[in-house]
Amino acid sequence: MNIPVSGKVYNQKEVDNLKQCAEELLLGVASEHWMREYELAFRVYLGVRCSAFCNSGSSAVLLAILSLELPKGSEVITCACTFPTSVNPIIQCGLIPVFVDCEPKTWNMDVTKLEKALSDKTKAVLVVHNLGNPVDMDTVMKFCYKHNLRCIEDACDALGSEYNGRKVGTFGDVAAFSSYPAHHVSTEEGGMIVTDNPVLMKIIKSYRDWGRDCWCEPGHDNTCGTRFCGEIDHKFTYTRIGYHLAGSNMQAALGCAQMDKLEEFVEKRRENWEYLWHSLYKLRELHLMPVATLFSRPSWFGFAFGVENRNELARYLDVNKVGNRPLFAGNIIRQPAYKDVEYRIVGDLTNSDYAFEHVIWVGVFPGLTFEMLDYTIDTIRKFYN
Repeated sequence: MNIPVSGKVYNQKEVDNLKQCAEELLLGVASEHWMREYELAFRVYLGVRCSAFCNSGSSAVLLAILSLELPKGSEVITCACTFPTSVNPIIQCGLIPVFVDCEPKTWNMDVTKLEKALSDKTKAVLVVHNLGNPVDMDTVMKFCYKHNLRCIEDACDALGSEYNGRKVGTFGDVAAFSSYPAHHVSTEEGGMIVTDNPVLMKIIKSYRDWGRDCWCEPGHDNTCGTRFCGEIDHKFTYTRIGYHLAGSNMQAALGCAQMDKLEEFVEKRRENWEYLWHSLYKLRELHLMPVATLFSRPSWFGFAFGVENRNELARYLDVNKVGNRPLFAGNIIRQPAYKDVEYRIVGDLTNSDYAFEHVIWVGVFPGLTFEMLDYTIDTIRKFYN
């Protein structure tokens, strides 16, 4: 049996949407409605005012940080146990990451370290809801309000997760999501940026669309009525150093079909996670069994636990075709790419070091049946027996 660690779940609806989108393109009929419909479905699901589709979750985090236009040299507090593209945009934007440790079992930012991380250069906090487990957003937002800081949520792993009855991605100034095939909905490649601030969304779309000042949609001219009012054609006036990071209508067509199934996907992820937990929590060789953050309902991305012999277990699982992964980068400053990067550390990073060396996770995505989960469970038990 082959048990993937993650994967997309499609049916005929996705195929039908792709066919319709392709036919519209071939017939010259505008297909931009797929983008609008996908962005709308995302907004409605989260209950936010603004959303913008882009080409990846990594680009979504980059756009989120760019949109705040923080002064160069500003500090951004974040967690050392993370994924590279949660940190790379901080560096790329000329900002300085300030790393705090993670908590054991939730593997999220230790919010008790926030006050110690504060300096006169601190301008923002970037939280990452690792493996779909929400960060303690009450503490984070109180800290941000108290010190007049911006908050970015990297919710790429966590679409559908809730903290205190509110969906993650709706607490901070701006949030990023991913629709890579491993994530909760799949557009093959893709990401989404959301905010309740329309002014911020205008900035996001400017950075996403080449840095242009004009808000006219591609293919539509002078909807603003000011195209020829200045010395330069307003549609070709660039006020920011931007990129072309938009997603495609074909991807959005997939997203529209996936959003119809999202609630079902989220419940199945929760069900699979609970099944693994109740089947493995008595196995004494598994240390630091995962827990949900207090007051939260995670939309789980994976089932993570600590073991003394992580690499040996990973090799055994690979041989027996059970997909597995380490906890992303673990303590990211131990990765080769960051040896010459400017950053600041607050306290020790003991738990992030433990994650780097000992934590492994297996899949809970909706394509996994109980029979497949039983195979995963039996394979882990056999390794220790």
